[in-house]
Amino acid sequence: MAEQRLARISRAAGKENGWHVFESVRIPDEEQGGKREIDLVIVGGNSLLVVEQKHWSGTFVINAEEEFIQQRKNGSSHNHSTVNQRIARKSRMLMAMHQERIGRNDEVDVRVVLAFTNRNLDWPKNVHLLSSIIKDERGFISMLEEEKPGELNEALLETIDGFGTWDEVELSGGLMCKGDVLDLGLGDDVREWQAERAVPLLAEVTHKNGFFSLFSSSPSSLKLTHGAQHLKATLPYGAALRMHVVGRKTPENIPWSTIASIHLSKPPRHPNQ
Repeated sequence: MAEQRLARISRAAGKENGWHVFESVRIPDEEQGGKREIDLVIVGGNSLLVVEQKHWSGTFVINAEEEFIQQRKNGSSHNHSTVNQRIARKSRMLMAMHQERIGRNDEVDVRVVLAFTNRNLDWPKNVHLLSSIIKDERGFISMLEEEKPGELNEALLETIDGFGTWDEVELSGGLMCKGDVLDLGLGDDVREWQAERAVPLLAEVTHKNGFFSLFSSSPSSLKLTHGAQHLKATLPYGAALRMHVVGRKTPENIPWSTIASIHLSKPPRHPNQ
């Protein structure tokens, strides 16, 4: 919820000055395998802000190896390792892929930002010795409100816009699941209909209420949209989508009867496109 809030207010704060905000950007990591996520990537003018958000509470210390060790208010502690170094590495990976795509060096102003957004956090005195820009939530938002980044680097924006993000499944009641939707569970016709899309896929689900819904063979319906294309379908009892939720070891089935809406990210472009 904290990540979603920061993304939302960042878009509002940066809109007037021409900042473009991308949330939960996922980039391939050939060196270590798999993908790496960046909380926020923001493009404005010829500037690239690579943002790691931490919503910690309590206190933390930074040791000689730049490891962040959080001291929670309940008395426990947690070593978050080298947060600063990890996000800096992601920023270098991002720029390397951008330059590979455009086939030349691009002198971009790259800034790594650590945004600590919980007011109930006490910072150590040596936090500003890190190479990253350190901001609380108000300070970070003020950057976007006050800085005018200038003429947009269109090639840089195209690169960042080409990466994928997490899929999102909103459950009834407001709980949000993020991860990879592996299959909608709606059959081959729907699978083929959305296979070649290059934009996000949205779905809104309507559930019948009341006593007589118990006797309906199709108690729910949904509307699927990607771009200008729309598709409506009814959902029989037992229909479920297959999803690998972030932080869980294995994929799972999520019944459509529990879902309010979904947002499938647009498929990532090939790095050379």
